[in-house]
Amino acid sequence: MTPSATSRADGTGPARLPDTGSGALRRVAPPARRFLARRKGTLARLALWSLAESGQAFLVGYGVAHAVDQGFLAGDSRRGLLWLGVAAVGVLLGAPMIRGVFTGLADLTEPLRDGLVRRAVGRSLAQALARPGEADRAAVSRLTNQVEIARDSFAGLVLTLRSFAFTAVGALVGLLSLHPALLVVVLPPLTAGLALFLVTLRPMAAAQRRALAAAEELGDHAVRTRAALRDLTACGTGPEAARQATELVDAAARTSRALARWAAVRTAALGVSGQLPVLALLLAVPWLRDRGVTAGALLGAFTYLVQSLLPALHTLMTALATAGARLLVVLDRIATPPAQGGAGRTSGRPAGTAAAAERCGAAPVPGRSTAGSSSAAGGATGPAAVELRGVTLSYGGRAEPVLDSLDLRVEPGERLAVVGPSGIGKSTLTRLVAGTLPPSGGEVRVAGRPVTGLSAAELAGVRVLVPQEAYVFTGTMGENLTYLRPDAARPDVEAAVRAFGLRPLLDRLGGLDAPVRPDVLSPGERQLIALARACLSSAPLLLLDEATCHLDPASEARAEEALGRRPGTLLVVAHRLSSAVRADRVLVLDGARAMCGTHAEMLARSRLYRDLMGYWNDRPRGPAAR
Repeated sequence: MTPSATSRADGTGPARLPDTGSGALRRVAPPARRFLARRKGTLARLALWSLAESGQAFLVGYGVAHAVDQGFLAGDSRRGLLWLGVAAVGVLLGAPMIRGVFTGLADLTEPLRDGLVRRAVGRSLAQALARPGEADRAAVSRLTNQVEIARDSFAGLVLTLRSFAFTAVGALVGLLSLHPALLVVVLPPLTAGLALFLVTLRPMAAAQRRALAAAEELGDHAVRTRAALRDLTACGTGPEAARQATELVDAAARTSRALARWAAVRTAALGVSGQLPVLALLLAVPWLRDRGVTAGALLGAFTYLVQSLLPALHTLMTALATAGARLLVVLDRIATPPAQGGAGRTSGRPAGTAAAAERCGAAPVPGRSTAGSSSAAGGATGPAAVELRGVTLSYGGRAEPVLDSLDLRVEPGERLAVVGPSGIGKSTLTRLVAGTLPPSGGEVRVAGRPVTGLSAAELAGVRVLVPQEAYVFTGTMGENLTYLRPDAARPDVEAAVRAFGLRPLLDRLGGLDAPVRPDVLSPGERQLIALARACLSSAPLLLLDEATCHLDPASEARAEEALGRRPGTLLVVAHRLSSAVRADRVLVLDGARAMCGTHAEMLARSRLYRDLMGYWNDRPRGPAAR
């Protein structure tokens, strides 16, 4: 298990974890002692009930032994039945004892749960104050799953430790009272198996800790990588993220195999201590008989082993191996303060995502994106195709703005590409310009008119928005293409078909008048139909929100070239950086401020854009992409 395959308890990145359980035990022991010291009364009541349970265990075997020796073998059935009644009373006494034990157990487990919840909440709040804006993704796990694991494991341990200790005392005292030679036969295999089991506790706890850490790291990497797929694709670091995911899967598999190996050792220890005493007692019957051990004493010894001692030992070993290891790990993760800083810290992002963001020159953190971009044709008069004046957009009254005081002017006929990390506000910008999302502050104008308050028909007359998931309805291909311009001439429609490479699709479907079933079209085919439909529209502004993401690079270039020949203005949220190279100007959103200029100007002014272009150019591509 390498350190890179583990994570800190707060889920914020890789960190070194101890290879043994000794460190966790040292950290957990002091607060555990303080917790138990404050509940001496509860522990005393539990001990009293458990002492009664010890007497019950003694009575069962003792009654069976005397029922045989002094009753049935001596020809006195009445006395034999009387001693069996004593054993039965010992069994029946178990019910009220269990009730008293569980009452005392609740007085221990519920305060533990409340204390762990307070600790988890306090830790999450402290981390939020220390690192604002950085989510503690492990907080919910600590408040729900891990706290419940701790409570259940603690309750199970208290029950089994108490039961084994007092049951063993009662059974061993009973064996000694029947004949000391019985202890000589039973104790060696019993203690050998128990010792072998105790040796495995520390490495078992360490393996459990590494398994939990590996599982958290793998889940965290999967969630964060899924949220940053666009960034990974843009920066060309998808293979690196996939490699790291493979390493994390392999690490989780190694920890599972380690747990399985220690489980096998535990099973062997259980067999030695749980089965060998009975076998040894059977083999030693002649030897025991020679030393005066009666038949009733032998039967009582078997009763002690089978009914009391060995079941309690089996329960103890199972609980310590599972609940004990889990309790130690979970208490350590909740009680230990999260590490601050440290090598390998990625600000809450997985290694693959963090590397992508660092290589791109900025972290993909939604936040303030102020800008003061101006027209490329400074001093131009007349209404702009698109104009944003101090536009701010926040999703909620107290949320950080996605766009903050953004000023932007796009001239008629200009082609503008919008680039930036995923979640930075590119799609939000297109929705604001399209009039489907009102700004929190400022004004958005299209063709000199404020878009806020315009009717759907008025908006359709000034702009067309093509989203990432293109819409194709059931009807003919001609109806789909002319939906935004029903009076389009047939030659214009045929020209759009040629420009966007739709002829093979038309031939397959049966021409412009053939019916279209959207469910048989691929995502790329639906995007080409939507782009051709937008090209035929008479609206002066086209908004493409990653509307070419399902196209190959050659089809994307052909589509943007066709749209570029169309009269009007084009605003493109770039899926590939080739769109930025073909644009007149580029708007770069990086979460702190917005910058706008030509491709050459952005290479000189924006580190994010420069690094994006550098890694995009270094990435191997086919001839069509060049």
